[in-house]
Amino acid sequence: MLAGGMLALLGFILWLLGQTTGLPRLPGDFVWRRGNVTVYFPLATSIFLSILLTVLLNWLLRQR
Repeated sequence: MLAGGMLALLGFILWLLGQTTGLPRLPGDFVWRRGNVTVYFPLATSIFLSILLTVLLNWLLRQR
């Protein structure tokens, strides 16, 4: 339950940052608008964050 709560809190913080600062959208992030429905699929951002977190965690875990 704690992990789920932390994940929900992280999602809320990221949503709030996206509403206030307008986080940059990378080329490769897809936006589909039809009427009053908008679907945003951050493919390039997800790949970038995955690579960044992989490098960071590998570096942190090798420090031991």
